Formats: sequence, structure tokens, C-alpha cells
Amino acid sequence: MSPPLFLADPARLDSDRILLDGPEGRHAAAVRRLRAGERVDLSDGEGRLVECVVASAERDSLHLEAVARRRVPRPEPRIVVVQALPKGDRGELAVETMTEVGVDVIVPWTAARCVTQWRGDRRAKALARWRGTAREAAKQSRRVWLPEVTDPAGTAAAAERVADAALAVILHEEAEQPLSGIDVPDTGDIVVVVGPEGGLTDDEIAAFQTAGGTPVLLGPTVLRTSTAGVAAAAVLLSRVGRW
Repeated sequence: MSPPLFLADPARLDSDRILLDGPEGRHAAAVRRLRAGERVDLSDGEGRLVECVVASAERDSLHLEAVARRRVPRPEPRIVVVQALPKGDRGELAVETMTEVGVDVIVPWTAARCVTQWRGDRRAKALARWRGTAREAAKQSRRVWLPEVTDPAGTAAAAERVADAALAVILHEEAEQPLSGIDVPDTGDIVVVVGPEGGLTDDEIAAFQTAGGTPVLLGPTVLRTSTAGVAAAAVLLSRVGRW
């Protein structure tokens, strides 16, 4: 079993003896109950990985000895999912599973037919939950590159993502071209647009196609918006050799 991963201040990762305290140290010492001699990995969330051994444990912190360091290259090509806001806690489910499979950027998209709308105080709280979910899922899945959860985007901003992509696909149940058969690039961003439960509007499809997006069929069944992104990402990650 791979050692647990915790996130640490980048400034601490250069030391041979590292104090892991704060929320991460509390979780490691009090929840995971790690003890002297056990292995722990630390990361800054931006590709740096420090392999450590626990020297000693206190009630809410660990003293670690660094035994090896390495830098993990940023994955290429990047998988970017423009995710229409799901209902209830399905948004966090989508973020969690997409993070676990390896999605690099998640763009919360306020599509026209989204039941959920992030307004006022709710916007900040919902975005914080998505980002917190991504952080915890990245640690659980031992990712040393944290996924980026961007600020919420409207259709115009999402279309800009599509226009800048090396490849952009629009998941649509009436598309004829299968996602599994599309040509994929070796570098750049692959953008996947996932619509809401109520489906994409004609104007949204037109905006994304004008920006260079291609409608594709994910499979023979209709998935929820909270699961379509992770399924599409899995197909693409396999196609580009990251899986």
C-alpha cells in the first residue's frame, strides 16, 4: 500500500527534518495515528514530492525525516472539464471522482438549464466546498499536482476555454461521432463540456461549436451530469496514455 500523502508549505520541503503541524499534522497524528518509523509523503500540490519517515509523533503533529525528493512533471495533455452545476451534493461527487481519475482543471459552469445557481453568499460557499473536495480527493488518490477548480464561468467564458483548447468536445446524446473514436492531441488542453440534467440549449451548442467544439457521443446510455465528466475523462486519459 502506498504511503499517505499530506500537503505542506513549500518553504518547509527543503529541510531534512520537517514539522507537519496544523490541520494536516492533526489529521496525520490524531486521525491516521501515524507513529515513528512509518512512511509519509509530502507535497506542495505543484509537483514536488518528498518521501519521509516519521521520526516522532505528538498529539497533533509529526516530526519527519526526509529520505528522498523528486519532482513529478505536470501531466500532458491536460484534461479540462467544463462542468454544469449539478443539483445538491452531486457537485461535490463530480469533483471528487474527477479528481480521483486525474482531471486537471474543473470549470464550474452556470448553464442555462442548471437548477442550481450560485448567487451571493452561496457562490463563495459552494466554490469553497468544490475546492476543498478537490484537495481532499487529491490527497486520497496520492496526486502531487492538485487539480484547479476555477471561478464559476458563464457560457461566454466557457466558450473561450473551448476556443483555446487543442481539442474540445461537447457531450451530447444526439451526436453521431463517438468520443472513443476521436483523434486526440499529445499536448495542450483537452476540454470536455458537460451539460446540465436538463440538457444543453441550442444557443449553447452553437456557441461551443463556433468556438471549435465537436459534439460527441459518450456511450449508449444517458449519464447524469455528475458522472458524465468522470466517464469522459476516463476514456480520454486512456486514449492519451495517461492511464
